[in-house]
Amino acid sequence: MLANKIDEYISKYPEKNCFWFRGTWWSATRFKKLADECVEVLRNSGFSEGQRLAVLIPNSPMSLALMYAVWKLGGVYCPLNEKTGELSLLKTLDLLKPFAVALSEGVKKELEDALRDSGRHCARFNFEKITGEENFSGVTAPADELDKKLAVIFSTSGTTGDPKAVPLTHENIFSNVEACLKQLKDLTPENSLLNVLPNFHAFGFTVCCVLPFVLGASQVLVENFMPPSNVIKALEEARPDVLLLVPTMFNFAAALLERQNKKLDFIKILITGGDKYNIKMDDRITAAFGVPVIEGYGITECSPVLSVNPTPAVRKLGTVGPALPGFELQLRSEGGEILKIPGEGVLWTRGPSVTPGYYHADELNHERFQDGWFNTGDYVQIDEDGYIKILDRVTDIIIVGGFNVYPQEVEAILAEHPAVNTAVVVGTPNDISGEVPKAFILKNKDAEVTERELVNFCKQRLSHYKVPRAIEFVDALPLSATGKILRRVLRQQEREKN
Repeated sequence: MLANKIDEYISKYPEKNCFWFRGTWWSATRFKKLADECVEVLRNSGFSEGQRLAVLIPNSPMSLALMYAVWKLGGVYCPLNEKTGELSLLKTLDLLKPFAVALSEGVKKELEDALRDSGRHCARFNFEKITGEENFSGVTAPADELDKKLAVIFSTSGTTGDPKAVPLTHENIFSNVEACLKQLKDLTPENSLLNVLPNFHAFGFTVCCVLPFVLGASQVLVENFMPPSNVIKALEEARPDVLLLVPTMFNFAAALLERQNKKLDFIKILITGGDKYNIKMDDRITAAFGVPVIEGYGITECSPVLSVNPTPAVRKLGTVGPALPGFELQLRSEGGEILKIPGEGVLWTRGPSVTPGYYHADELNHERFQDGWFNTGDYVQIDEDGYIKILDRVTDIIIVGGFNVYPQEVEAILAEHPAVNTAVVVGTPNDISGEVPKAFILKNKDAEVTERELVNFCKQRLSHYKVPRAIEFVDALPLSATGKILRRVLRQQEREKN
């Protein structure tokens, strides 16, 4: 299905600027030529319907061409993060059992050697052209009926550290794109979208990569967000008017624009998701880009967008907007009791964008799916207009002597202090109360504040059991490849100390 949508784009807009990469605009016709060459490489190597191709290639013409080629042959595209680490990557490949692994020119030789030593067939691909060196001959890999329905498999680490894979069908992704376009009414074929969110992340893949093809828009491909100066340069050269970034990226970009005393007067739409958006940053980001941010919410299992504020005019700051068309919502207690809306509770959902289930993980599927409903694992509040506010991940809730403490509430209070740039709160073990909150603080530049001052600041604004018992000032916080703060890393570090 998705290959047909790209076919339609190429047929309708053969000479349109399909995407920009490294200073050059590619027409749809030029892109099709590269994709056709990728089809031949895969077909000649024996790749066939229902097989999976693992791809370690950042956002580039080649990543798009291989995606399209895999779909043309009825296969499953499996984008992976090369920075996951060798051990984690090998575990993921054991789960996926791919036909072969496509590597970018930038993948380290040591990693390639480790993949080959584990029995994986690998080939390196240039970012922009087929060189004739790409060859997977002699490869065999299983294919089953389930995989013949799939478009992509996203992989991540589960809560135990073992790999977790989320398969999405063509219908899952297409329905999500269609629902996004119905909700985001300001998007048109004349837009150009920034595509810098990594393609191994569902947000970047569905919204920045697939959506422009369905919409008939163009996209600006940038391999990596860091350093932010590369992105600002791409914005100035290619002038995309729709920016989709996680909040951390918006903060970095806004700070750089401020330092350079620059304004981007061509931006029309800003969309954020993937992590909490600090509403204190809203005025600063609006000033830097000229338009307000609209916040959304997604989860890989939902392909990924579940909700988004439709426009700046109707956004409710601090919420992630109403659900997209097609999603049904339920609020449940942690014990499974269905609760009333408006209200708050654990968010369950069902609809055409929800994954058919985790890849070869019956036990996990039993935990998270029930009679067609999927447990997002997020504790939310839904108001009378259907707007959703994320209170916390259920797994992030800190239980202090039987009382629930939601880290985001404590973080929001800490963020009000003028010395605090970023606050992250996690639970740490305590013999008396089970857990107590601990805050990790990034201070604003040249700001001075003590632990005692921040504790007192919280005591004046929070119930006693919500006040952090310890505060640690840090120079950096652990981030995922998409810029999301990794609470679980901080929690694990604290547990290892005890």
